[in-house]
Amino acid sequence: MLSGFNHLTLAVTDVPRSVHFYHDVLGLQLDATWDNGAYLSLPGLWLCLSLDRSCGSEPAADYTHYAFTAEPQGFTALIERLRTAGVQEWRDNRSEGASFYFLDPDGHKLEVHVGDLASRLRACRTRPYTGMTFYP
Repeated sequence: MLSGFNHLTLAVTDVPRSVHFYHDVLGLQLDATWDNGAYLSLPGLWLCLSLDRSCGSEPAADYTHYAFTAEPQGFTALIERLRTAGVQEWRDNRSEGASFYFLDPDGHKLEVHVGDLASRLRACRTRPYTGMTFYP
């Protein structure tokens, strides 16, 4: 069962420029940066900026996607239901927390994820991404 919106990941071509815009211009809280990305937040929003040099060439090739929070106890059943429905998977999970990446009927990239920004940051403090810096 879905319980809410989880996070938004935006593929960007220049991480520092995007951090400046979202943090300095729009006022999102800066939670962490690393060589290829950043985590920012607002109440109710976890925003990930992810370096993707293919932006602008082929929209389907970038990492931009929309994620929904899934409850741990229903995650497996939800994934089985999605697979039974014949959804197309577009990526394997490579990060903290259980995730399933799939396309909607129009090809929009979606994810269901167990976890939140706090659990991701705890995992990153244990195993930080290359060049990662944390902020208070």
